[in-house]
Amino acid sequence: MTKKMSPTCAKCPTVVCSPSIKANEELSLDKAPSFCPMKLMPEVFNEALSEYDKPEVREFARLASIQEAECYERLPDGLRTKLPRIEELIQFSRKCGYKRLGIAHCAGLFKEAGLLTEILENNGFEVVTVQCKTGAVQKERIGIPSDQKIALPDDWETMCNPIAQAMIINKAKVDLAVMLGLCIGHDTLFIKYCDVPLTVIAVKDRVFGHNPLAALYLSESYYRRLGNNID
Repeated sequence: MTKKMSPTCAKCPTVVCSPSIKANEELSLDKAPSFCPMKLMPEVFNEALSEYDKPEVREFARLASIQEAECYERLPDGLRTKLPRIEELIQFSRKCGYKRLGIAHCAGLFKEAGLLTEILENNGFEVVTVQCKTGAVQKERIGIPSDQKIALPDDWETMCNPIAQAMIINKAKVDLAVMLGLCIGHDTLFIKYCDVPLTVIAVKDRVFGHNPLAALYLSESYYRRLGNNID
């Protein structure tokens, strides 16, 4: 039985989707690998372009692309980056006309959430914040036994409640939701139940100061074990 080929852009040797040609030159897929999605699923791109033709989607994509370009500056010695993500959040929110932002944050990033709130408020935004432990629901409520808690077996341990976080953000009628440090899985539930536009400032990585890419950068040295199966 022949295995169905799937897109594998991360292994592409040619990257024909971002060619070094002039804007008026014609793009060629001749050197694209067989697993290129532009060869495997050409119909998807027509469908996607029809979505970009919707005025509100087109405008959002246009502003996002402008924001991307403004993160660089061209100097005599070449191109360099210039904006951290928090500054991007402020600039993009202004471009979109957003006034009210909602931060869903981890309880472990309470201090960071406070700093971000202060920065956003100082830049003219109204900010709603809700932390993951809201609701004060014990972990036993979702079937967690005492030996699978972080706390001592007889101690109260509040479960993370990303569904409630999303519902509160929705009810607060924010223009944009901002995720700050939610755990894997909990962030997935928040995304599933959040009904407003959403972006991410930081993801949870307890070891690397919430910079998970550090594990990749160290995967050929200190964290070489990541290249093997992890139990």
